[in-house]
Amino acid sequence: MAKERYIVELTSEERSKLERLLRKGKVAAYKQRHARILLLADQATSIKGKMSDSAIAEAVNCGTATVERIRKRFVLEGFEAALGRKNRTNYSRQIDGDAEAHLITLACSSPPKGRERWTLRLLADKMVELEVVEHCSKDTIHRTLKKTNLSLG
Repeated sequence: MAKERYIVELTSEERSKLERLLRKGKVAAYKQRHARILLLADQATSIKGKMSDSAIAEAVNCGTATVERIRKRFVLEGFEAALGRKNRTNYSRQIDGDAEAHLITLACSSPPKGRERWTLRLLADKMVELEVVEHCSKDTIHRTLKKTNLSLG
């Protein structure tokens, strides 16, 4: 199955905006890269004709997948979305305020029988067992306890 091609056609206003952005100097590197990709991918005013994604990627010094993503974002979401970064909206905290309070209470309590102290893995397993959180890793427990500046001895 062939990949879907997203054709970039910039208006003269968009093209001049990108060229101004590149001349400006104090612009984030990712934004400059996206602007160069869009200028090279533009089919309407390209002097050399059609440029492949791999040729654009080599010219801009990035991966082919980046060029494909920027093309796709320009066609589907518009000019400003293609220049910016993708919003990360699917991130949700596993341990909120209530779960954090449970974790601290648990960490300060006496460890299970046969153990000298709580380990991160034991704390994670106990949090799931008590149904405070649905799932949890020892790394999440570590980050949360480190954030609280809690010293267990």
